[in-house]
Amino acid sequence: MSSSTELEAPVTAHERRLARRAALAAFLGSMLEYYDFFIYGSAAALVFGTAFFPPGDPTVATVLALATFGIAYIARPLGAVVFGHFGDRFGRRGVLLATVLLMGASSLAIGLLPTYESVGTLAPVLLVICRLIQGLSAGGEAAGASTLTLEYAPEGRRGFFTSFAMAGFAAGMVLATLVFLPVAALPKDALHTWGWRIPFLLSVLVVAVAYFIRRRLDETPVFTAVDEPAPALPLLKLLREQWRDLVRVIGCSLFAVFQTLFAVFALSFGTSDTIGLDRAAMLWVSVAANAVAIPAIPLWALLSDRIGRRPVWVFGALASAVTFVGYLWAISTGSMALVFTIGVLHAGIAYSAVNGLWPSFFTEMFDARVRYTGFAIGTQIGFLLAGFSPSIAVAITGGGESMWWPVALFALGCGAISAAAAWTAQETYRTPVLELGR
Repeated sequence: MSSSTELEAPVTAHERRLARRAALAAFLGSMLEYYDFFIYGSAAALVFGTAFFPPGDPTVATVLALATFGIAYIARPLGAVVFGHFGDRFGRRGVLLATVLLMGASSLAIGLLPTYESVGTLAPVLLVICRLIQGLSAGGEAAGASTLTLEYAPEGRRGFFTSFAMAGFAAGMVLATLVFLPVAALPKDALHTWGWRIPFLLSVLVVAVAYFIRRRLDETPVFTAVDEPAPALPLLKLLREQWRDLVRVIGCSLFAVFQTLFAVFALSFGTSDTIGLDRAAMLWVSVAANAVAIPAIPLWALLSDRIGRRPVWVFGALASAVTFVGYLWAISTGSMALVFTIGVLHAGIAYSAVNGLWPSFFTEMFDARVRYTGFAIGTQIGFLLAGFSPSIAVAITGGGESMWWPVALFALGCGAISAAAAWTAQETYRTPVLELGR
C-alpha cells in the first residue's frame, strides 16, 4: 500500500488541472443524467398519459405514466452491480464513458418513439425499454462520477470537489426546465404530438460535450496506487466486509424521495384540475430553486469539509422533510407566492445540504476496491423508493385537495430514516483517502 502522503493535495499544475477536469467531467455527466431525469418526469406528468396509453380515465393514465418514470429505478440496482463490478475491477474512466453514451442514446430514442395512436400497445412497451436502459446507465453514473472526483480531489477538500457532481444536478434541472418551458407553453395539440420530443432530441448536445471531457481523463491516482489486487467479485467482498456500510447508505438514500416528489408529484398535483396552478409558473419554481442550488450545493459541501459530514447531513435531511411539508401546504392554498418562496427554500437551500454531500459522504464509507460497487448498489436500492414515490403519492392522495397530508407524513418518515442512518456512520471528513473504508 502506498503512503497516504503520496496522494495529498495536488502540487503540480498538471495535477491541479486533472482535479478540476475530474470535477468538470462529473458536473457534465450529472447534468446530462438530471436533464434527462427532469424532462422525462415533466413529460410523464404532463404528456405521456395520453401519448403512450389508451384513452380512458385520466387519473389511471397519469398513474401509469408516472409508473414508467419509476421503472427506471428497477434497472438502476442492476446497472449498479454491472458498472460497479467493472469500475472496481478495471477502473473508473472506461465505465464512465459507457454510462454517458448509454444515457444519451436512450434519451434520443425516447424522442423518436411512436405514440399509442400510431402503434398501439407497442408504444408503452418501447417507452419502458428505453426507460430501463436509462436506469441501467444511471445506476453506474453517479457512483462513478463521485468516485472518480473524490479520488482526484485534494485532501481536506473532498466534499467541495465531489459536490460538483450534484451542482451538475441543479444545472441539469435548470437547463431542462428552460428547454421545457416554451414546450409546455405550446398549444395542447402541438405539445402532445411533436413538442414534447424536442427536449429529448436536444440531449445529444450534452452527451457530446461530456464524452469529450471524459475521454481526456486518465485513471484515478487512488485506483492505480492501491497495491492490493482487484477482487474477482467486488460484490462478494463488499457483502463480506462492509455490509453494515451498505445498509447505512441504503437508509441515507431515502433523502432522494424529496427530489422526485418535488420534481414530478408536486408538478402533477399543482397543475391538476383540483388545484389549477399554471404549468409555466410551476416550472419557474423549479428554475429558481435549482438556480439557488447551484451555488448552495458546494457551499454546504465546504461546510462539511470544516465541521464534518454527519451534522450537515442530519440537518439537511430533517430540514428537507419539514420544508417539503410546507411546500405541499403552499400548493394546497393555490398561492403562487407561497409556492415560489417555500419551493426555493426547500429545493434550493434545505435539500442542497444533503444533495451536495452524498457524493463524498457515501463514497468515503467504502474501501477503494469496493468503493464503486458499494456506492452504486447502496444508493440505487435506496433510490428505488424515490423512483416510485410520485406514483405512490398520486395513489394515496386520490386526487383530493385535502389529501396531501399522507404524502407529507411519507416524506417526514423518509427524512427521519435518512438522518438516523447518517448519524450511525463514522465521521470521515479528516480520514486520508487511502484509509477510507478500513
